[in-house]
Amino acid sequence: MQLFDRTLGDWLEYWAVETPNNEFIVYSDRNLRFTWSEFNERVNNMAKGLLAIGVCKGSHVGIWAQNVPDWMTFLYACAKIGAVAVTVNTNYKDHELAFVIENSDMHTLCITDGVSGSDYVEMVYSLLPELKSTQRGRLKSERFPEMKNVIYIGQEKHRGMYNTAEMLLLGSNEDDKEFLSVKDSLNCHEVVNMQYTSGTTGFPKGVMLSHHNIANNGYLTGEHMKFTQADKLCLCVPMFHCFGVVLAAMNCLTHGCTQVIIEKFDPLITLASIHKERCTAVYGVPTMFISELNHPMFNMFDMSSLRTGIMAGALCPIELMRNVCEKMFMTITSVYGLTETSPGMTQTRFDDSFEVRCTTVGSNYEFTEVAVIDPVTGEICPDGVQGEMCCRGYNVMKGYYKNPQATSEVIDKNGYLHSGDLGVKDPDGNYRITGRIKDMIIRGGENISPREIEEFLYQMPGVKDVQIVAMASPRYGEDVAAFVIPHANTDITQEDVRDFCKDKIARYKIPRYVFFVNEYPLTGSGKIQKFKLREMAIELCKEQGIEII
Repeated sequence: MQLFDRTLGDWLEYWAVETPNNEFIVYSDRNLRFTWSEFNERVNNMAKGLLAIGVCKGSHVGIWAQNVPDWMTFLYACAKIGAVAVTVNTNYKDHELAFVIENSDMHTLCITDGVSGSDYVEMVYSLLPELKSTQRGRLKSERFPEMKNVIYIGQEKHRGMYNTAEMLLLGSNEDDKEFLSVKDSLNCHEVVNMQYTSGTTGFPKGVMLSHHNIANNGYLTGEHMKFTQADKLCLCVPMFHCFGVVLAAMNCLTHGCTQVIIEKFDPLITLASIHKERCTAVYGVPTMFISELNHPMFNMFDMSSLRTGIMAGALCPIELMRNVCEKMFMTITSVYGLTETSPGMTQTRFDDSFEVRCTTVGSNYEFTEVAVIDPVTGEICPDGVQGEMCCRGYNVMKGYYKNPQATSEVIDKNGYLHSGDLGVKDPDGNYRITGRIKDMIIRGGENISPREIEEFLYQMPGVKDVQIVAMASPRYGEDVAAFVIPHANTDITQEDVRDFCKDKIARYKIPRYVFFVNEYPLTGSGKIQKFKLREMAIELCKEQGIEII
């Protein structure tokens, strides 16, 4: 195995020459297909279109969309001109979108109509009211002075916005000179993607990832599953996450294979696409595999073409992995890491035993040093002794955007990135995750910062104090529980809390469980004992007859 010094654009052009007529992107539900050559030409026109509206090397371009056909067109178009694709969580509401636009110094935002319960067009107009009265390309936003363009991904026309057809037409009429000049100036170690992660505390931070980071992480991920050009990966996880854009898309990019994309995860469309296209691999978080296996029409589809895939994003139950292996004919692997490590740090291999693949997160990626470090002494722990999972190597992020202090807090003087997760290494070199130092909530693969929700709920009338903790969930791995101390003489209900959150923060962040208390359990030094709150949450559910789902 080796590391490659290619940009994403280099990889795309490599396969467009080597296998121009092979299928690269397929949407089976609408029979939309792009060969490597066709897609590369579309990307080139989009890249020139972006240059024509003022996007340049170093510009930050937001992509706020589900896995629509042109999601990847914008990703690779940005990559070819040195712009940075800022992936925006599709569940965000205007409060969160505004934060990302401002924090990332976003220059251009690409959007679709939205998702259920979220009208992206209206949200953008509410944040950028000047769009409705400004000629396209001449936006001057009082609130977001860096923002210059909004692009609607589709054919419809919206005031003040470009659309996809116009961008492609603009690009096809542009001279190649500027495009080729900027493309030739690129370096694989430059930032190409910025993803916002909740990190250990506070509001999300922009993780800066280079071509070298993500292309090589995707390549090695595929090698661990023995990927070749003959493979077809069913990509049904969101591309705004590293799971989708790196472990899936970068795997396909570097192995020259086909990606069969699902716009929004639906178990029936996923099963039908695997069946029709004879997919050889599929990824998902545990809940996705559960919904596929339990679908009433599961037995109508032929899964025998499948051979491998990844189950990640949450604790993977052994019985579920066994069912996936037996009923979907897959040698399933798992990946452990975080956005800051591009994301893979360890992975189980295709040739590992079933026990290793079920009970560990595998061994370290090649060219990556993984160490279990004692959080108190800073010494590397011997095998079998619990410590913090840390790593250094090609996959470590370039840093947090505009936040050198936060960067220095997670990358130590020896170059190790500290995950905040606890783990142990066994004598065979495989790792097990045993807990977390930080109190991040991971709900079905979504990272949720308790502090972010706490800061938001402090704004609610009647709330004196609030603490957010993780609640063990059979369905999601973890879910959000809120402990609220109300002001005296106020009458707040659980539904009041949820209603206050509705349409203001992403749905997955809204507390499913709300408990009202008079005080919190404290340490001798006055610190809140969140582990006791987690224990209390389970007991209170039992006492109040609340079902934990």
